[in-house]
Amino acid sequence: MELFFEIIQFIFFSGLIVLISKYILVKTLRNLAENLNLKPKTVGDIAGIATSIPELLTISISSFNGLISASIYNVLSSNVINLIQYYTSILLNKNRKAFKNKAIKVDVVLVCLTIIIPILFLVFKSELKIEMVPILILLYFGFKKINDNVHKLYLKMEDAEIEEERKKDDRWEIGNKRKVGKNVFILILSGILLFFIGNLLGNNLENLCNKFDIPEVVIGIILGFITSLPELITFFESQKHHKNSKSDMLGVVEATNNLLMSNILNLFIIQSIGVIIFSIFYG
Repeated sequence: MELFFEIIQFIFFSGLIVLISKYILVKTLRNLAENLNLKPKTVGDIAGIATSIPELLTISISSFNGLISASIYNVLSSNVINLIQYYTSILLNKNRKAFKNKAIKVDVVLVCLTIIIPILFLVFKSELKIEMVPILILLYFGFKKINDNVHKLYLKMEDAEIEEERKKDDRWEIGNKRKVGKNVFILILSGILLFFIGNLLGNNLENLCNKFDIPEVVIGIILGFITSLPELITFFESQKHHKNSKSDMLGVVEATNNLLMSNILNLFIIQSIGVIIFSIFYG
C-alpha cells in the first residue's frame, strides 16, 4: 500500500511539472519572445531552455539524493524521446523537405551526437566525475558555435524571408515594458513553483529507490519520458504558429533549435550541474 501511495505521488508531482511547463512556462516565453520581436531561431533557443527546466529539476534532485545513475538515464531517455517527438512533428506537419537544408541536417547530426555520447558513457561504464565538467561545458559551447555558424552559412535566404515575414506579421509586435515585465514576473513565479514541486519529487524518488529497491535505470527512463513532454508541445506549437507564414522554414527552424538547445543543455550543462551536486554531497 505504501508503494502504491509513493507511485501515485510520483505521477502527481511529475504531472504538475509538465502542466506548469506547458500552460505557464512555454506560453509565457512565447509571449515574451513576440513582445521582444525575436527571430524564430532565438525563440527556439529560449523554448529549449524553458523545456529543459523539468530535466534540471529532476537531475539535480536525483544527484542530491545520490542517484547519479538515474540522472544519466534521464538525460539519455529525454534526448532520444525529444528526437522521436521532433521527427514525428515534422512528418505530421509535412515539413520533411526542410531536411534538405544543410543547416537543419547539421543540427540533426549534433542532436544524434547528444544521444551517442551518453550511450558511450554507459557502454564503457565511465564514471561522471567533477573533472569532466569543464569538458562537458566546452562541448556545449562547441555545439552552439557550430549551430550558429551553419545557420549563418545555409539559412541566408530563409533569414531574409523571416525578416520580411516578421515585418508583415502583426503577431510579431514590439513589446512594451509592462508586457515584458509581466511575463518576466510570471516566469520567476513559475520557476519558484517548480522548485518547490521538485523538492517534493526528490523526496519521493529517494523513497522509491531506497525503500522499495526500484532500479535507478527504471526511475531515470520514466523521468526522461515525463520531462520530454514539454518539448513535444513546443515542437508542434512552433510549426502551427508559423503555418500561415510565407516560408515553412520558420516553424522548422524554431522547432530544430528547440530540440538542439534542449538536448545540449540536458547533456552538457544540466548533467554537469548534477555531477557537481553529487560530488559536493557524496565526494
